[in-house]
Amino acid sequence: MNYNANDGSESTEKSTGLDLNILSVLPRGCRVLSIESHGTSFFASTSRINVKLADGSPSCFFIKVLSEKAAKEMVQGEFESMKAIYATSPDFVPRPIACGTYRNAPDTHFFLAEYREMTHEMSDPHDFSARLAALHQSSVSPNGKFGFHVATYSGNFAQATDWEDSWEVFFSKSLKKALELGIQAKGHDPEFDVLGPIIFDKVIPRLLRPLESDGRSVKPSLVHGDLWYANSGIDVETGKPIVFDACCFYAHNEYEFGQWRPACNRFGSEYLSAYHEYMPKSAPEEDYDGRLDLYKLRFNTHVSALFPDRLALREQVLGDMKDLVERYGQ
Repeated sequence: MNYNANDGSESTEKSTGLDLNILSVLPRGCRVLSIESHGTSFFASTSRINVKLADGSPSCFFIKVLSEKAAKEMVQGEFESMKAIYATSPDFVPRPIACGTYRNAPDTHFFLAEYREMTHEMSDPHDFSARLAALHQSSVSPNGKFGFHVATYSGNFAQATDWEDSWEVFFSKSLKKALELGIQAKGHDPEFDVLGPIIFDKVIPRLLRPLESDGRSVKPSLVHGDLWYANSGIDVETGKPIVFDACCFYAHNEYEFGQWRPACNRFGSEYLSAYHEYMPKSAPEEDYDGRLDLYKLRFNTHVSALFPDRLALREQVLGDMKDLVERYGQ
């Protein structure tokens, strides 16, 4: 397989299986050498495209292809998320290149990025936390609000990303949407009728309102949005941490760590300790554990919706809600 990726011919498309709209965003003058399956995804096919650039040097690209119902919005959300992280912390993510729709298959969509060879070992806690803290500290919401300019998808479900002035309001809407998705996926449970109103009327105000009271405020920080260990690795070339598969929005920086609370997490306490050497816990500090458990509920609720056949995930959500109600719902 050896051809000019940008010649725009149907014969080129047929000889590789790459759609013309993918070929059009590869570097001008490059020649595609091979395409091979790479990585895994619950909702997409993922591959590596190996090319020879116009100057004769080798290069590779990562491509994700989706034909889901919301695939166009999914690839756009990932592209804009990775673009936002790259603009602030270019060493922390592979460079996003393009997203688009197949010319000859309008229901099929793609996300293209540079390929970075990586291992999936856990990064050094300080190396990783320094980069994450830098992203949170350096990022600036374009309008000073919480949210994002496009819908972003965790899995194949959209997150609530409409702009809000208040973190408490934004988070409440985000959790409510996740709960609605869970009910659509698994059906209603009567316990939601008891626990839900207490979570929204008492627990969320108790834990989040103090962040924005008595002269305190929350900086809207760009968060990765799905930062579990499988979306991170170590760049083979640099030896430094790298993340991918983002579904960003501007949030309270501690929201990121709700994903670190579930049992499947590998980002242990040493990562949180290292992070807080670069960025202190928000005040009031005594609510820190409660806030992270509340953020964990949001992640667990969304994951439960993604996997409707896994009933244990619903039980985990109800357990999280009961725990928060018992601690903060009086």
